[in-house]
Amino acid sequence: MSTSQIAFLKGHGTENDFVIVPDPDNALTLPAALVARLCDRRAGIGGDGLLHVVRSAAHPEARSMAGEAEWFMDYRNADGSIAEMCGNGVRVFAHYLQRAGLVEEGDLTVATRGGPKRVHLAKNGDITVSMGQALLPDASVTVSVDGRSWPARNVNMGNPHAVAFVDDLEHAGDLFTAPPFTPEAVYPEGVNVEFVVDRGPRHVGMRVHERGSGETRSCGTGACAVAVATARRDGADPAVTGLPVTYRVDLPGGTLVITEHPDGAVDMTGPAVIVAEGVIDPAWLETA
Repeated sequence: MSTSQIAFLKGHGTENDFVIVPDPDNALTLPAALVARLCDRRAGIGGDGLLHVVRSAAHPEARSMAGEAEWFMDYRNADGSIAEMCGNGVRVFAHYLQRAGLVEEGDLTVATRGGPKRVHLAKNGDITVSMGQALLPDASVTVSVDGRSWPARNVNMGNPHAVAFVDDLEHAGDLFTAPPFTPEAVYPEGVNVEFVVDRGPRHVGMRVHERGSGETRSCGTGACAVAVATARRDGADPAVTGLPVTYRVDLPGGTLVITEHPDGAVDMTGPAVIVAEGVIDPAWLETA
């Protein structure tokens, strides 16, 4: 790791918070151990994950998307592991690009490991991300916490989710560790687990254990998975009715609005905030 100073910012989307590291030319080496240290809430900056901001043309995993997306969100979980996508992260990523003068209000496309994501930056500050289509694999899943078990809906939003409907969000336990699930073969690389309660018509509340991060205050792909799973439970399928369906999803850190369209596209709308910026101390980097 170079001893030169590395700039960073800290931001969040409905309190799902991230360390942001601008690196347009992909000049930095960010090993998993360093990412985990940066995301450590006591020994580092603290965050649910890290947003490495790179031009698509400069990153081997994103070069094929450079023609439609100038910027690549190289997303890492809080434990340093690489992740396909993060919905709240995309909103914060886009907000950073606008704040830095790299994009303007309106539409843009962000490259991710889950594919290119269309983003709209609204005048009121809300950011809408087109999250792609939800896949609903047929595999049956059961999740368990403290002796209780629930059937869970298997949903993939570019990353895997297991959505369980419960009577009380407290039944999810502390969510510090990943809730056990069966059969394990359904999610060989782990899974994000959402626990959901009803709060009214087209309105639910949720808690989530994010794979590699533990419980987070918000999860954008998780909110999308929850909205789609709830719609199917409620008998609503836009592909069948020809009408979009919208759910309000309350998370510990705020509220997201999720709309599924007849063509299968899922849109997520919510805020994004940058709270701080600075430089990482070179001496700390050497010890980290």
